[in-house]
Amino acid sequence: MAIAESILPEFDQEMANTRKLLTIVPEEHASWKPHEKSASMGGLALHLANIPTWTGFTLTKTELDLKPADGGGFVPPTYASMADTLEQFDKNVADARATIASTSDEEMMVPWTLMHGEHKVFTLPRVAVLRSFVLSHSIHHRGQLDVYLRLKDVPLPGIYGPSADSPN
Repeated sequence: MAIAESILPEFDQEMANTRKLLTIVPEEHASWKPHEKSASMGGLALHLANIPTWTGFTLTKTELDLKPADGGGFVPPTYASMADTLEQFDKNVADARATIASTSDEEMMVPWTLMHGEHKVFTLPRVAVLRSFVLSHSIHHRGQLDVYLRLKDVPLPGIYGPSADSPN
């Protein structure tokens, strides 16, 4: 079995679980933050919607510099609405899935480096970056969103089984 074939079921499950939470984010709480240092609920939802885009540069490039010498770099998108966030999520997931499906085992094993200016954060095979930097990162922020929703008394769906709000 190819590496891509082994990862796609996990990717599909995690993205479906993420979408479950994104669909219940109340627009009226988009600007709410549990702490002044925290992202807003809408900002966190948008971050989750954009994490799948990292699949493309993980599987097609060999390095990402978060603080390039030229001063450029990633500029996070601005939250507009939950409808827009869901639309972006669906497109990003479809694009990411297609990229994973078309990546050979050899390409999955190419070393990939995350830089922050002159500082090397890590170098791992692309497949490990896909699992950690994309999937685990998404799961981490999905857990944060789950807590945000609970704090605003939004009933939660089951993710890996029943929840207190969804016992079936």
